[in-house]
Amino acid sequence: MSVYQFVANSIRGSEVQLSEYRGKPLLIVNTASKCGYTPQYAELQKLYEQYKDQGLVILGFPCNQFGGQDPGENEEINIFCQINYGVSFPLFEKVEVRDETKHPLFAYLIEQAPFAGFDQSTPAGQKMQAMFEKNMPEQLQDDEIKWNFTKFLIDRNGQVVGRFESPVNPVDIAPAIEALL
Repeated sequence: MSVYQFVANSIRGSEVQLSEYRGKPLLIVNTASKCGYTPQYAELQKLYEQYKDQGLVILGFPCNQFGGQDPGENEEINIFCQINYGVSFPLFEKVEVRDETKHPLFAYLIEQAPFAGFDQSTPAGQKMQAMFEKNMPEQLQDDEIKWNFTKFLIDRNGQVVGRFESPVNPVDIAPAIEALL
C-alpha cells in the first residue's frame, strides 16, 4: 500500500488521484489559517520553491478540528493562502484528520507514522507537551494527529518515511527532504 491509492479533492473541488504524484517526494501537511503555526505556510512555500524543480510537492490539507482555527470556506482559505503567504503548492478541500471522521489518507499516514512525542529538546516542543499534559492528557496516549501543521514526508515510492509534529519548523525538514531527492 502507498499514498498513491488515495483520492482527495483539490481546493477548487476537482478530484485528484494521489497517483499523479508518483515518483515525487511529498510533504503532506494539515493546515489552518488562524493558528499560531499559520506562519509555517511561508516556510512551506520556501521549501516548495527551493525543491520543486527536483521533484518535491507539498500538499496542504486545511482542517478545522483543532480549536476551530480554519473556519472559512475552501475559496476563502485558498485566497488567504495566496495573498498572505504566496502559496503556490497544491491545496485541497478542508478535511478532518483525526478520530473516526478522518479522511482515509490521514488514517493511512497515522498508521504508517504513529505519534512519537513532541521534541523536548526545543522550547516549542516543550510548550506543546505542557499544553497537552494540562488540557488534553488523554490525547498524548494515542497516535492521532495532535494539532495543525503536522507534516508527513513521503518518498518517491509513496511510502511514509517521517512524521514531524506541529512545532517543527518546515525548514528544519530540509535535510530529510534532500535525502529523498
